Amino acid sequence: MSIFLKRYEELGEKFNPEKIKLKTSLRVNTLKISEKELISRLEKEKVVLKKIPFLDYGYYCEADFSLGATPEYLQGYYYLQEAASQIPVMILKPSPNDLVLDMSAAPGGKTTQITSYMNNKGTIIALDNNVNRLEALRNNIERLGVKNVIIYKKDSRFVDDLEITFDKILLDAPCSGNFADEKNWFKIKTLEGIKEIARLQRELLKAAVKVLKKNGVLVYSTCSLEPEENELNINWLLSKYDDLELEELNVSISDFGLVNVFDQKLNTKIKKCRRFWPHKIGTQGFFIAKIRRK
Repeated sequence: MSIFLKRYEELGEKFNPEKIKLKTSLRVNTLKISEKELISRLEKEKVVLKKIPFLDYGYYCEADFSLGATPEYLQGYYYLQEAASQIPVMILKPSPNDLVLDMSAAPGGKTTQITSYMNNKGTIIALDNNVNRLEALRNNIERLGVKNVIIYKKDSRFVDDLEITFDKILLDAPCSGNFADEKNWFKIKTLEGIKEIARLQRELLKAAVKVLKKNGVLVYSTCSLEPEENELNINWLLSKYDDLELEELNVSISDFGLVNVFDQKLNTKIKKCRRFWPHKIGTQGFFIAKIRRK
């Protein structure tokens, strides 16, 4: 048995990962089209759509052809985006008056989702330091009709160089991923690799706090199930900063954050975070925390 499956059992979850199959999902780009009109168009093309009940504009979709090659996709009417990954921006709730920071923006799924909630108003600063990923970000911004994003090729650990503070920050952090959407995940991941990326995530969290306005909101998310990248990072954050507080998440389909990890007792407020187990809800593994600066 994989060392990671043994760890999940210690956390109270026993399952067969081979039985987990993710559904394809899309997000309607309301900047360009209404849900009703897109549904009508896709159903005429024999696409089977089912509303995802815990998402604002998300649908499970099935088709006998590539959904990344339809006229509607190419015109930017929708974005192919995994169901759980659509939740962090819903939690962030950006408004048209906000100045928003997206710390790991490319390839643009969440950046363009933020814009749709802001109705192309306000300003989003989008950072990434990978040239190839930035090209994908630019392409998606253009395809989806986004007009309020400023892109920087920049390591987000040094975002304070910009000398800007933000109302809302999304840190969808680089992470180790999870077995649900990556083949051979159990074979290629190591505990040392998990700990190394957790250290990077803490640097990014520190950078985010530096530029978060008073009463501002930071949403931290990963597509990882590993406590080192999730609850243990948030426990560290709360112990380091006394002007931060966790807020409840209005998400019905997830588990609460763990407050006892491998016999280590954490801050009980971490229960306000949410983790998404693939075997329970059929999405990829995910973790979300909503943090407000007092």
